[in-house]
Amino acid sequence: MTTIKLHNTRTRAKEEFVPIDPDNVRMYVCGPTVYDRAHLGNARPVVVFDVLYRLLRHVYGHEHVTYVRNFTDVDDKINATALARKQAGAEGTLEQLVQERSDETIGWYLHDMGALGALEPDQMPRATRYIDQMIAMIEDLIAKGHAYEAEGHVLFAVDSWRDEYGKLSGRSVDDMIAGARVEVAPYKKNPMDFVLWKPSDDELPGWESPWGRGRPGWHIECSAMSYELLGESFDIHGGGNDLMFPHHENEIAQSKCAHPHGEFARYWLHNEMLQVEGKKMSKSLGNFFTVHDLLDQGVPGEVIRFVFLQTHYRKPMDWTEKKAREAEATLRKWRALTAGIEPAASAAPAVIAALADDLNTAGALADLHRLASDGDAATLLASAQVLGLLESDMGAWAETDDVDLSAHADRLARVRVEAMQTKDFSEVDRLKAAYLAAGLEVRMSKDGVELVPGAGFDASRLEGVE
Repeated sequence: MTTIKLHNTRTRAKEEFVPIDPDNVRMYVCGPTVYDRAHLGNARPVVVFDVLYRLLRHVYGHEHVTYVRNFTDVDDKINATALARKQAGAEGTLEQLVQERSDETIGWYLHDMGALGALEPDQMPRATRYIDQMIAMIEDLIAKGHAYEAEGHVLFAVDSWRDEYGKLSGRSVDDMIAGARVEVAPYKKNPMDFVLWKPSDDELPGWESPWGRGRPGWHIECSAMSYELLGESFDIHGGGNDLMFPHHENEIAQSKCAHPHGEFARYWLHNEMLQVEGKKMSKSLGNFFTVHDLLDQGVPGEVIRFVFLQTHYRKPMDWTEKKAREAEATLRKWRALTAGIEPAASAAPAVIAALADDLNTAGALADLHRLASDGDAATLLASAQVLGLLESDMGAWAETDDVDLSAHADRLARVRVEAMQTKDFSEVDRLKAAYLAAGLEVRMSKDGVELVPGAGFDASRLEGVE
């Protein structure tokens, strides 16, 4: 069996992955808060952990892997978007508008992530459907002395877990108090104590609890859902490195205190953040865009995925238009090479070995390039599909079978022959520029002229070329 090695954030080392139960490999990844469309940075962990999910299924079998990714559908940001709709004249109660916004955003998210070739997880729990389990966990934490009620709130007492708190992120409680921006509230015993339950007014979504009508804090949601679906000990917990503190740190504290005999998660994986053209993505810089924006602009989801895979998940990733153009050109060539053939019985061992080495997707892509150069189309196809590339249901964007380029190629060839006799290459240059503008690669040799669809090929731009 393939040996998988993963960098464990908790131990700060690359370790051999040994599942608790090889017949039931379990992974939990923090999903989105569903108040708006997913921006490009939100998509990176989706692709990263989709590759890991595919690798685990490849090694242990599809039926032996359980992947859970949640939806946070109770949150102040969702409430704010619903309130804005209500103030704009939308019908329904605020609670109904919150529900509508959540449903709408989840639909957008699944569509956009599907366009990137991401498989849907085995379980996609919504926080609002696990409120009873959250309340039960909070009651248990209070009974064990790890939480306390204050002014309608319930807070986790960090001092009750002080020796362990901060080990994932490598911070001491004293350092965190000194350097963190924490919510100041008179009812907190310690500035680092965090909310497990908070009050809701009559308009906002809320549930009855021993502490009054309210709603859960963010951190308790993932602890309760992972326990219900994966148990008190499971294999992998993942997410972006922006979640390491405080979210994942708080999850560990809650879960380990509630279930002291469990391990919670054995391996912690965190992906680095995304940049755009070398700069942090932000609305103020004008370089903030959603996955939907790119898809609407005609950037294929498979191209977005390919660009993501070029960078190791633990390194910052830079999205550039140049990378997207090059990715599109490569995928067009690979799809042309593999058109009409069946994948090999197994992927190339080198590709699997690269992925098994802490998800070295860049190394795996290098092996795919070698397979393409060798003309091993069947193995290329099987290997690419382990990475979620060259899937048959993702290739419509690259289909050019209905575009006959032979007349254009013949014309350029004739003009080229004439130019070689007259020494006037102006018409050759004009036609070549027009074909390049249409997204064609122009290949001229002593054997003739070949026009090949490249990045951004648009057949409609050929209509005016005479």
